[in-house]
Amino acid sequence: MIPYLLLIVFFSNLIIGIFLGISGISGFLLPMIYVGFLDMPVKDSLALSFLAFAVSGVIAALSYLKSKNMDLRLALYLSIGSIPGAFLGVQINVLISDTLAKLFLYLFVLVAGLSLFKQNKERIDIDSRSMKILNSNAVLMIIGLLTASISSLTGAGGPILLVPLLASLGINIRIAVGVSLLNSVIIAIPAIFGYFAYATMDNIWTLIASSLIGITAGILTGAYYATKVPTQYLRLFIGIITIITAVYMLISLFIT
Repeated sequence: MIPYLLLIVFFSNLIIGIFLGISGISGFLLPMIYVGFLDMPVKDSLALSFLAFAVSGVIAALSYLKSKNMDLRLALYLSIGSIPGAFLGVQINVLISDTLAKLFLYLFVLVAGLSLFKQNKERIDIDSRSMKILNSNAVLMIIGLLTASISSLTGAGGPILLVPLLASLGINIRIAVGVSLLNSVIIAIPAIFGYFAYATMDNIWTLIASSLIGITAGILTGAYYATKVPTQYLRLFIGIITIITAVYMLISLFIT
């Protein structure tokens, strides 16, 4: 059973890593696979997932930086807000129900995904309202605080919130992906320490190794091909994935 488990973990991380490298979105599928398909304990699943988010975020961010698809100012101020936000999300988790937290997340993601279709063009005109948001360091820190809180609270990866949000504000889609992946590292760090403290599986270290090998290979492959995908198609692809995911999870939330 262990070799089978290791193979599933490896290929799951490999495939999801490819999509993460291309779009910054799909990391949320990892805990779903671990818990739903492999029947792993929730805390172990989240520990492995957030570790993958951190590793993939570092590798992909360096790749996007090298290809000049990174806005360091934007990433800096979002991350400053994300540090307390990640801790805040964990604390809020004990105060509200899981259902309410998930409902908030899915609705937020759905709106963000729909906003991507307002202007599906290679070049996007940034209106004055968006310009004020992007030029305000304080507003960027608040966005980082809120998105990190939601991600930490619900267990979702940060890019699923930030990529469509930044793109809807007029940020180039590739830069939005690069910034969001870097920001996901900040969100993942507190969760890694928290969830691994409660991990119970005996073979957790072999699972960690299998996960890291798979996610590393996947993220490098995805980041390489991301620069070869036309921006308008990448934007459309991310929008479709985001909307389908949000609708599916909303339906699942109300029928379970």
